[in-house]
Amino acid sequence: MINTSIFGASGYAGGELLRILTGHPKVKIQQVTSRQFAGLPVSLVNPNLRKKTDLVFSHPDQLKKCDLLFIALPNGESMKYMNKLKTLAKKVIDLGADYRLREQVTFENWYKQKHLNPEMLKKFVYGVVELHRDEIKKSSYVAGPGCEATVSILSLYPLVKHNLIEGKIIIDAKMSSSQAGLKPSLSSHHPERSGVVRSYMPSGHRHTAEIIQELSPFSDKLDVAISATAIDMVRGLLVTIHTIPKNGVTEKEVWKAYRAEYGNEPFIRIVKERQGLYRFPEPKILQGTNFCDIGFEMDTVSKRLVIIGAIDNLVKGTAGQAVQAMNLMYGYPEETGLEFPGLHPI
Repeated sequence: MINTSIFGASGYAGGELLRILTGHPKVKIQQVTSRQFAGLPVSLVNPNLRKKTDLVFSHPDQLKKCDLLFIALPNGESMKYMNKLKTLAKKVIDLGADYRLREQVTFENWYKQKHLNPEMLKKFVYGVVELHRDEIKKSSYVAGPGCEATVSILSLYPLVKHNLIEGKIIIDAKMSSSQAGLKPSLSSHHPERSGVVRSYMPSGHRHTAEIIQELSPFSDKLDVAISATAIDMVRGLLVTIHTIPKNGVTEKEVWKAYRAEYGNEPFIRIVKERQGLYRFPEPKILQGTNFCDIGFEMDTVSKRLVIIGAIDNLVKGTAGQAVQAMNLMYGYPEETGLEFPGLHPI
């Protein structure tokens, strides 16, 4: 059994970790922390866990040693505490952005703040399991990727690795409200958010840096641009990626690239059907699952290759892939605790 604790467990990412870990056969949850809710039952914040756990939130100052520590803090927070936290656990998985980027200057350029613990940056392995499986197995420190970066990297990786596309990659990302986190703001106020299709970041999305970092080893001419749109959905993320196939590239070659990289991956499904309602990836039916669904369409008129990728941002985009990494770190099958297939209809 792995004795795990969650540092910062009252947000959406921490709550999703709790949901998954309470059903994990190889995990004992030792502590979950929250300054605001210390001393109160976790079911107060996570009503879906009633009768699933009798855990009570601990104050962060009461955190004890454990085998593995999940950190689920807002961006820019975990680097303040990392030197202390790493003394409390043999292994650490940080779900925030503080250790995703290997270079200090890159982090500071994109996040507009000084990194307070740059000596740890190179010790963390970027947590997309499908790209870094062997490194994660041996690592003590894993950085959970951003949700939009996760689905974009997984959608593009076979095409970039097999040298099938060229020119600018344009990622159109449709974002759900839970990606903004638990803290309310004017943009999350119901009259402002309900029914919305709001272009909130047409350029300059921070996850661009992660995508370039992870895919640039396979291409020296990577040119990535993201446009992000908030839509009226609580969970889920859909990217529509516009690329230019190299001259002569066929649909058969695209299929071959995806099968070569993902044929044996437990959580990646290639979704490209000729009939039915769900012919391409759809985030709605991925809610609660650790799957990443990827589809594509060759547009011979405009000479585009359009890739469509979908995930649940809180599972494959955050907590689920953190648990997938944990399973690897301890030698368990990757699917352990992540078997939920989703619901239909929902």
